[in-house]
Amino acid sequence: MKKIIALALALVMSVAVFAGCGSNGAKENKTAEKEKITFVLDWTPNTNHTGLYVAQDKGYFDEAGLEVNIVQPPEDGAEALVGSGKAQFCVSFQDSMIPAITGKNALPLEAVAAVLQHNTSGIISRKGEGMDRPKGLEGKKYATWDLPIEKATLKQVVEDDKGDFSKVKLIPSTVTDEVSALKSKSVDAIWIFYGWAGVAAEQAKLDTDYFAFRDINPVFDYYTPVILGNTDWMKENPETAKKFLSAVKKGYEYAIDNSSEAADILCKAAPELDKELVKASQEYMTKQYIADAKSWGYIDPARWNAFYEWINENKLCDETLKKDMGFTNEYLEK
Repeated sequence: MKKIIALALALVMSVAVFAGCGSNGAKENKTAEKEKITFVLDWTPNTNHTGLYVAQDKGYFDEAGLEVNIVQPPEDGAEALVGSGKAQFCVSFQDSMIPAITGKNALPLEAVAAVLQHNTSGIISRKGEGMDRPKGLEGKKYATWDLPIEKATLKQVVEDDKGDFSKVKLIPSTVTDEVSALKSKSVDAIWIFYGWAGVAAEQAKLDTDYFAFRDINPVFDYYTPVILGNTDWMKENPETAKKFLSAVKKGYEYAIDNSSEAADILCKAAPELDKELVKASQEYMTKQYIADAKSWGYIDPARWNAFYEWINENKLCDETLKKDMGFTNEYLEK
């Protein structure tokens, strides 16, 4: 009888331990499950995106309980993928996002963070040919994408400099390499983002002139690039959105303090990139991610609205862009 009782007790204890182990395992698996987020780039990987790759490499997303998949944009654009709910976030720009958030087919999108605090774009040209100021574009070949906002911006800065925009020779842009295009003289002036193409010109030892749009007219100090999020998804998952942006913020802050290491992380994620260009570009970007803002990602409503008011004044959108339309600081760390 004692042997039978002992055997029964042992059996009960074994079952209990096994059940307990199963329960703990299930709990651990549940805890280990990460919330999945798809992030869409605007183009191939570059130093605009470094903070994302740092957050992934250093485990900041993991710490936040997130599994983030960084993907290339589809042919119809990153905004369409996020707006349809097939991805949660993407890189975009305050100017080019306008068609996505207006009209009868407007998508549920909002800018939730500024990747760079100021507009670093402008016009680059060969040095000493008079294009160091907008008026100097008269009679010169400018490579245009033939976009309404692009041409209106160029017209504004040329006229602000007392120039005649009708004298600028607009030629269709086929530029894929700004340095080669300038050296070959197939074009005289190109709109670039200095942190990549401008630095590339420096690396190539090409002497250039350059002027930034925001230096000519403060209205052009708009936000480019930005991170867009799906508005509906963020409203349903506000804490996840905040965790994501907090991890991304840590990634960009790391890149600011560790330029060389951050460049290595980007190159590891995208080994096809020119390492020397990435290193030099990353050094430039360390001063641009936050600049004079109170923290990374913050969008100044006054600057955002000023640019959209300019869009309204120049009738560059079929509908009036309302105050504070298209952005929020709600999901950033306070």
